[in-house]
Amino acid sequence: MQLSTRHLLGIKDLSPNDISIILQTAGQFKEVLQRPVKKVPTLRDVTIVNLFYENSTRTRISFELAEKRLSADTINFTTGSSSVSKGETLLDTVNNILSMKVDMVVMRHSASGAPHFLAQHIPAAIVNAGDGVNEHPTQALLDAFSIAEKTGGLEGRKVVLVGDIMHSRVALSNIYLLRKMGAEVMVAGPPTLIPKYIAPALGVKVEYNLKKALQWCDVANVLRIQLERQNQVLFSSLREYNLAYGVTRRLLDSLNKEIVIMHPGPINRGVEIDSDVADGNQSIILQQVENGVAVRMAVLYLLSGGKSRAAANV
Repeated sequence: MQLSTRHLLGIKDLSPNDISIILQTAGQFKEVLQRPVKKVPTLRDVTIVNLFYENSTRTRISFELAEKRLSADTINFTTGSSSVSKGETLLDTVNNILSMKVDMVVMRHSASGAPHFLAQHIPAAIVNAGDGVNEHPTQALLDAFSIAEKTGGLEGRKVVLVGDIMHSRVALSNIYLLRKMGAEVMVAGPPTLIPKYIAPALGVKVEYNLKKALQWCDVANVLRIQLERQNQVLFSSLREYNLAYGVTRRLLDSLNKEIVIMHPGPINRGVEIDSDVADGNQSIILQQVENGVAVRMAVLYLLSGGKSRAAANV
């Protein structure tokens, strides 16, 4: 099985077949992660640099663990301790890294389109680990894997994305992926946090009443309020947001059905979701974290091309 692209820049660039291949391969790697010995020689002799221009905990650790499980050689790069702080450009930084014979670059950057820029200028395979407010493709892939694992598939599923849609790269990647795989998608939240163009442009439903949205869906993916990306006041207070759009136990109990609860993290407990929901039996948040390693292993393996060892070693 082979992807139609040599980079993972965004879900927008993937075909439904590409997505299916990644999810199927992730399933195989999840089986590997259940073994007593979780390490495989699949990417031995492949060198990967983790190039993070933005703070990250879950995504960076998940990629690092995926790389170690695949036996890749890894280099971790952070801007605070690098020549970037002295004014070095992105392209110069990466070219210097590539001169050390790096095969793949996993990149997170605050500027939308930064991974696409790199892909046009350097020969290494690029994996987008989040670029500005554009996309976060591996998060969408692990979300989709988790939904399919929990509910039996993606086609026909009703998924609502709740919260700060305007500033969320997770939301955009999820919308692209779920629509391509035959799911119905709704976005819910305050009118100030939902772009006006989103319904006609992306083919999603819009709902400003949270209870109606949850009553409609099979799965609710609750997003963090991204205050760091908001340059103006878009709602009165976090307390008011919680009262109107927080996913609470009381709200879930008022529905006439049980839905699956997800969150890409980090969680603002008591704001977009209450602790008894995040930690409750309807939540698959920890399963998302676990599945993230398998999905990222699949992405790295599939993009490694001829440099990877035979699939029989998986």
